[in-house]
Amino acid sequence: MDLLTLPRLGLVVPPENPTAEPEFTTLLGHRVNVYTARFPVTPGLGLKDMLEYYNRVLPDTLGRFGSMQLDAAVVACSASHYLLGPDGDRAFCAELSERAGFPVRSATQAILAACEALGVRRLTLVSPYQPWLTDVSRDFWERAGLVVDGVVLVPARSAPGGDRHYDPYQVTTSAILERIDASELPDGAAVLFTGTGMGTLAALRELARREPGRTLLTSNLASVWWARHTLLGTAAGEEHPLLRRLDTSAV
Repeated sequence: MDLLTLPRLGLVVPPENPTAEPEFTTLLGHRVNVYTARFPVTPGLGLKDMLEYYNRVLPDTLGRFGSMQLDAAVVACSASHYLLGPDGDRAFCAELSERAGFPVRSATQAILAACEALGVRRLTLVSPYQPWLTDVSRDFWERAGLVVDGVVLVPARSAPGGDRHYDPYQVTTSAILERIDASELPDGAAVLFTGTGMGTLAALRELARREPGRTLLTSNLASVWWARHTLLGTAAGEEHPLLRRLDTSAV
């Protein structure tokens, strides 16, 4: 197999994100080459200012691929696109695609595409974000026409006094499963794990075993699902079980 003949996917990620590339390459296997550009480091900026900055510099960050001929790109940062709202996010991706000459999707737009294909209308949101950002994400999905039945917050850790520390990059599989087990998930609702930095594959495998009929989505899984269909079409060959699980649920 000539590696350089495989489709090329560009991936834009925050500088500290340790999760996106490993999950993308695990889910895609050896059928797509993944190339990464990272947003600039933003010392001293608060979270909201940093996310707004990412949106401002995204065109330039995509431009760091230079003259490499990509076939598609994913912006693997859900939080910054929540700030745009569904309509703003869609318009921004359309503008980026026209400028780049290949399709560009945010993780949030990939999730919406997956929800449409799967017939998902209701979500339970599993969020590693600070409460204010979780509220922004919930508002995004509701403005996009989805019903959010509930929210499961997953802090990275809790202090003895009850204070919670939120950091998607530090959330463990055991923390995800513990928070899910402590919640009553509504029957029939899909579960969306938001954030490209929260590692979810091990938790998804366990939850898929427990509830084979429930739709499970994550920012990275939906993004890979979109990229796979865009780059490889329906004749994609051997699929990762989590992707195959989504395909069998498509309406």
